[in-house]
Amino acid sequence: MAPTSALQREHTPSPGTAKPAPHPTEVRKSRPAPAGRWALIAAAAYAAGLAAAAFGVPAPYLLCSLLVGAALALTGVVRERVPAPANRTAQALVGALMGSYLTWPALTAAAPVALPLTAVTAATIALSVAVAWFLARGGRLSRPSAVLGMVPGGSAAIVTCADELQADVRMVAFTQYLRVGLVATTAPLAAHWLASASAAGSAGHTGIGGQGSGFLPLVMGSDQLTGLFTLAAVSVAGVLAGRRLRVPTPSLIGPMLAALVVTLSGAVPGFAPAGLLQNLVFVFVGLDVGVRFTRETLVRVRRLMPSILTAIAAVCTGCAGLAWLFAKLTGTPVVDSYLATTPGGINAVLATAVSSHADVALISTVQSLRLLIVVLVTPVITRWLTTARPAATGARTEERAQT
Repeated sequence: MAPTSALQREHTPSPGTAKPAPHPTEVRKSRPAPAGRWALIAAAAYAAGLAAAAFGVPAPYLLCSLLVGAALALTGVVRERVPAPANRTAQALVGALMGSYLTWPALTAAAPVALPLTAVTAATIALSVAVAWFLARGGRLSRPSAVLGMVPGGSAAIVTCADELQADVRMVAFTQYLRVGLVATTAPLAAHWLASASAAGSAGHTGIGGQGSGFLPLVMGSDQLTGLFTLAAVSVAGVLAGRRLRVPTPSLIGPMLAALVVTLSGAVPGFAPAGLLQNLVFVFVGLDVGVRFTRETLVRVRRLMPSILTAIAAVCTGCAGLAWLFAKLTGTPVVDSYLATTPGGINAVLATAVSSHADVALISTVQSLRLLIVVLVTPVITRWLTTARPAATGARTEERAQT
């Protein structure tokens, strides 16, 4: 008898094993390619954000895509992360968007209040870190996760760098977006009340246009081709420079610094993502966060909810006190000071400023400067806490061993 080859042995059924009979109506369904599947998911999340925007939901594309990603992950439809190239591209475009907020006219308008502005920004960061420290004292939430969850400014930017800073991105995202949602819900009511109570708050100011929900333009400028080319160049050069300089989260901070240089130089105006492109960036940021949620995370969040809500209330109350102090020192209307210092999402705050006829130039400058400082300083503080905590834990363990 001729020897049986390995290939024959592999396809020969073992004795006693019945060979399954082919089903005449059985059709093998091919699983979509990962890129195509993620394109369908992103399209569904975008549609959900478009519908939510029609109802005035704050940051609709970001929040809706987060919910879509979480639903897919909890039901087991999606078991993997957003593809790395899409995630890195979204980070770079978020960084370019943040760096484009600061312009010379905005900085000139805020120059007279530069010193109080710096003091209020530093006090806001210190307040957030102090509240985060108390939140992490129970031991159920790490210090990096608590700090990243509490610091105000650039929720999408903070969430994108949570992984690299050894924080629980799901807890950071939940805390950040819960605070943004609460502030976005209460800010219009608070601004209306403050404007009614203060005669100075009723003065008209120059506003800026909203982001809009249309597909075009793709960048904020009249020359779309030049703007898109500049955006691509800023993103690629920023990522390469960030890696070369070894800055924290180079895919995010590198393009942000490069966009800041280009914006202040005034060489190529109008390259920041807008319209469909900006919305898609927030969709992928939200999806990347949402697919990380699991049932265990929700159980953990439920147990921490009272502590998180208390911490958010403490930060919001402290920022309101800083707003009152800022108004007294600079003579700024209270409604402008409140919107400039409130720890909410910059997009929701600017929308509230436009609708309440506040000083949008001042508010956008204060919020953007705080966002820039928070994104640059928070990774340093978080890394320090990450390296300091093991040392402290080891010291306590050694002390227990000696006793």
